[in-house]
Amino acid sequence: QVQLVESGGGLVQAGDSLRLSCAASVRTFSRYHIAWFRQAPGKEREFVVGIAWDNIETYDKDSMKGRFSISRDNDKNTGYLQMNHLKPEDTAVYYCAADDSYSGTSHYGYSYWGQGTQVTVSS
Repeated sequence: QVQLVESGGGLVQAGDSLRLSCAASVRTFSRYHIAWFRQAPGKEREFVVGIAWDNIETYDKDSMKGRFSISRDNDKNTGYLQMNHLKPEDTAVYYCAADDSYSGTSHYGYSYWGQGTQVTVSS
């Protein structure tokens, strides 16, 4: 069983930056693909960005690729989501997900999820 704990969310102004962390309770973290999803009120959960065990990154939208970046520190069993130039439409609960075989963009493919961290961007 893999437990994921997100942190780093908060209330920021448009144009600010945030870095979210996802701490995993598994010693073989380097073998897992991890991803970040987000869910705004009344909307479906959407893929933001993922990074496979071999550090290949996947972005859902080009607009995010220029502002968001994903990284991982396997020594610390932690993944990160760096978000720059935040916009009010980025307001959502951000979730970290992990899986040892799936590295795609569908939330159905990931076996393990964190509890989410709220990001609110004010204009």
